Amino acid sequence: MAGDDKRVVIAIVEGRKLRGRALDSLGKLPPFSPILNRLLASLAREDISFIRLADIIEKDTVLAGNVLRLVNSALYGRRATVNSVRHAVSLLGINKLRNATLSMSVTRLWNQVRMPRGWSMAKFNLHSVANAMLSDAISQAAPVEYAEGAFAAGLFADLGRLLIALALPDEHEQIRGLCTSKRFSRCECEMEVFGFTHAELSADALEIWNLPEEIREAVLQHHTVYDEPSGEDGVRLSTVVRTTDLYVNAIGYPTDTLDEGPVDAAMAQLEMFGLGERLGTVIEEFLVEFNGIRAMF
Repeated sequence: MAGDDKRVVIAIVEGRKLRGRALDSLGKLPPFSPILNRLLASLAREDISFIRLADIIEKDTVLAGNVLRLVNSALYGRRATVNSVRHAVSLLGINKLRNATLSMSVTRLWNQVRMPRGWSMAKFNLHSVANAMLSDAISQAAPVEYAEGAFAAGLFADLGRLLIALALPDEHEQIRGLCTSKRFSRCECEMEVFGFTHAELSADALEIWNLPEEIREAVLQHHTVYDEPSGEDGVRLSTVVRTTDLYVNAIGYPTDTLDEGPVDAAMAQLEMFGLGERLGTVIEEFLVEFNGIRAMF
């Protein structure tokens, strides 16, 4: 075997080992509760009822308490106190409640993980939840493929970055060093170091969690720039997640300061969805919802 070929083979084998170590660290994350598993399963169901969703939430005392705290917050300006989860679901609607409960449940789990120095779980949680909420808001306003999966795709798009930082802290810092030059994107730096990207790792993890294929595909492709942003049934979900990710980074909620970018450029990307004047309303509603939920974690 020629020297160059041998080096390629060694790099591939080493990359597979690193990918395996990163995926193995998924087991270091706290296991999903039965409540969270039911919430995730409900993502693929458009026909879930108010009663069913309330029943799921009521089985988790902490979650139910946070839901009532949210609906009674100044954000929603209720004159009378809401004392039941079922009433809260009827007031806020299934989508907002499901989004809020998924956000609170997942971030509560991730906050239990002991991460290496230099990693901010608070920043990661804020970025992930903001990306999820804006992805969902855009998908409610524009024709998007598999719109019902937008929240989960946004929430878990960067899960691979968490796994890399958890299992491969030295390589994680190496990637940050490469990204500092600004000459290469994060995915390019990951390919240089690992031979795979965090997006691929995120998709692998979601397959282990048995999330719908459409969500996994959107996560896998969320850094891919297509010549045409739309597919047969509307805007590609991956394009929505990629674009909202840029905007969330730009308005001050990046996982890493290296991810920050100009707001004007991010807004220009959002404008390609053709929402026109409605875009301002969608962003305003997203910010109201996000500012309400971020106080919960």
